[in-house]
Amino acid sequence: MGYIILEQQGHVGIITINRFETLNSLNSDVLSDLNRTLDVLEANEDIYVVILTGKGRSFAAGEDIAEMRDFGAVEGKAFSDFGNAISLRIENFPKPVIAAVNGFALGGGCELAMACDIRIASENAKFSQPEVGLGIIPGFGGTQRLPRIVGIGKAMELILSARTINAAEAKEIGLVNQVVAHEKLMETALELANAIASKAQIAVRFAKQCIRRGMQADINSAANYEALAFGICCDTEDQFDAMNAFVSNTELKGFKNR
Repeated sequence: MGYIILEQQGHVGIITINRFETLNSLNSDVLSDLNRTLDVLEANEDIYVVILTGKGRSFAAGEDIAEMRDFGAVEGKAFSDFGNAISLRIENFPKPVIAAVNGFALGGGCELAMACDIRIASENAKFSQPEVGLGIIPGFGGTQRLPRIVGIGKAMELILSARTINAAEAKEIGLVNQVVAHEKLMETALELANAIASKAQIAVRFAKQCIRRGMQADINSAANYEALAFGICCDTEDQFDAMNAFVSNTELKGFKNR
């Protein structure tokens, strides 16, 4: 995993894209390394929450143009399929994923950030889907996630004009959850990750699944799945311990995650 740095702090796994000499541009090797890193994190039962960030002054500055410039239709479709598969894997990852956007999040980098569950941006961050200026369209899910996050009108504006926006505008349109001073970015992301990690993890994971599934389903199907997940949570030791502590007004010592 030469292009990925993986660290663990308590129950938090931190993925850092490390191809800083090209502003962390996303070629096939980077995507492969990221996919293998997700394998490791999914298998590690001691990791409850994941943070995704970039090395240096860029989160990820889009797809690698040097690799893509000779693509024909077949190669382009295959590369888009691969990038989309990674984005979908992040979106559906069983553990919550927080994007700590430290700088440029352009093209595929913006798309990876949008696949995460929560986005925290440094005040230095920049966001763009610049693909139409290169004769292509967003290929890692940008035409689908951006309108779902910011609305169709704003997504049309940003994708069709290829305009770059700063962190403040990204916050204003709902693309990011919060903007913090650059030096506070990882501290803020870790604080949120640890807050999530301190909760009942069976419930946390079902809550993420319900939100993700519900956004793709009609309300009746989504409510039925929510009721099923609610019922499963009611049959856990975590529910028994937490509700007994609440009723008896005693301190809960922590969750067993079972």
